[in-house]
Amino acid sequence: MQTNIIQATLIGLLYYLTVANSPWFTGLTSVSVRQPIVAGTIVGIILGEPTQGLIIGATLNAFFIGFISPGGAVSSEPGIAGIIGTSLAIMTNASPDVALSLAIPFGLLGTIIWNVRMTINSFFVHWMDKVVDEGDYRKIFFIHLVPSQISTFLISAVPVFLVVYYGGDSVQWFLSVLEGKPTEILEAIGGILPALGIALTLKVIMNRKGIIPFFLAGFFIVIYADVPMLLLAVFATIIAYFYSDLKFAKQEG
Repeated sequence: MQTNIIQATLIGLLYYLTVANSPWFTGLTSVSVRQPIVAGTIVGIILGEPTQGLIIGATLNAFFIGFISPGGAVSSEPGIAGIIGTSLAIMTNASPDVALSLAIPFGLLGTIIWNVRMTINSFFVHWMDKVVDEGDYRKIFFIHLVPSQISTFLISAVPVFLVVYYGGDSVQWFLSVLEGKPTEILEAIGGILPALGIALTLKVIMNRKGIIPFFLAGFFIVIYADVPMLLLAVFATIIAYFYSDLKFAKQEG
């Protein structure tokens, strides 16, 4: 499958929205669309495969479930990993596990883009400081809405556009070369990476006393009692409410 210019442009614009904290959407897209499960679904809609986009995005999201950005540092950027990983997987008919193996390197590319953007933005901050000293407050809006957004668009949307528009055939050739055992290895690695993402989340959870029994209970209920995840989430929310209420009431007393 080969994308056309319009599809590649929309996918590039999608990535711009995940990193820009765009004033046009008050930063909502950088919080929600940045998640691979959301970005993957939107990419699937753009490429005419919404269901496959959701499946691949959900698989990618498992790795990034424990993603945090301490102090603005990003180890692997989930936005670009979800968008490019889903795009290339749909274009090459690759499995979700292979898509995850393909997406991680692009997550590292996203880290470079992230650091370049932060560096460039520091220039605009100093420019705004100078404008404030001069008392020209209207120019602050101009700096925020025009040059800063243009620079972010160029360093985010353009690379993704090029990868999606020109990379499909290259990735298809690459996967055909790896057909057989190498592909099976990629699928095995892709199956392990979600477990790593969950393990990172568990590392945070385990620092809080009394949480692990609830996690294990939920896990075994889903696996062995075959309870739907949505129903379990509803009951978990109710239990969490009463547990927190009783716990804090006891501490206050």
